[in-house]
Amino acid sequence: MKRKTILALILVIVLAVSMTACGNAETTAPETEAVELIVFAAASMTETLTELGDKYMAENENVTIVFNFDSSGTLKTQIQEGADVDIFISAGQKQMNQLDITASADVNTDGLDFVLEGTRFNILENKVALAVPDSNDAGIDSYDGLVAGLKEGSIMLAMGNSDVPVGQYTQKILKFFELNEEELAAAGVITYGSNVKEVTTQVKEAAVDCGIIYQTDAFSAGLTVVDTATAEMCGQVIYPAAVINVSRNVDEAKAFLDYLTGDVADAVFANVGFTPVA
Repeated sequence: MKRKTILALILVIVLAVSMTACGNAETTAPETEAVELIVFAAASMTETLTELGDKYMAENENVTIVFNFDSSGTLKTQIQEGADVDIFISAGQKQMNQLDITASADVNTDGLDFVLEGTRFNILENKVALAVPDSNDAGIDSYDGLVAGLKEGSIMLAMGNSDVPVGQYTQKILKFFELNEEELAAAGVITYGSNVKEVTTQVKEAAVDCGIIYQTDAFSAGLTVVDTATAEMCGQVIYPAAVINVSRNVDEAKAFLDYLTGDVADAVFANVGFTPVA
């Protein structure tokens, strides 16, 4: 066999082996691992986080986000009892503090340690709003009007239970106006909801004359807000967020929280009345 023929055969064999190797590399390249992120978030974030979750999953096809929306107190208890969770976003500092070992022992009375160090931050601020049904038959136009109606016994107010942030903010408002909640409840002028969505529904269905809810929930439900509480009345409504240290997807959880601080998320949050923390 001629020298040129032998060299040509060798070249063909080398090329064939190279192409096979490349083909195998392409077919055996590892795919991006699928990740399921479990996010526990305050009920008042249902609409915004659902929208942002859909946007995020469209851009990150390997990530599936599963939301659990409820009162922050209920979510805190579920985390404490061992629920699978990657991220917690509370509507109040108290519920996050109760899970944070670095928080005061006066709040974290059980010495719980669920917040991953270095991941906690304040993500949003909301307002505590006095909302009325479309008809507003009672003619309530301010917190002062609410106070007058409660004292007269002429109106019905819906508020959150004492174990949920919106209820705790409402209790502060009642104390600010020197109103006795127990006496009002005994007089039959207060009804309760286990989370802010239940209170919102009572107002939406005109089962009550007014309700104290978050500004964002009033917007999402199409309710009229006649007044918002000042910081003097109930303090700032700050939402803390953190990765939970039992998470099996810490990097992905951090990435999603980072996304929630970006321009896309800012626009969605602002559309319903959330504001960045000053």
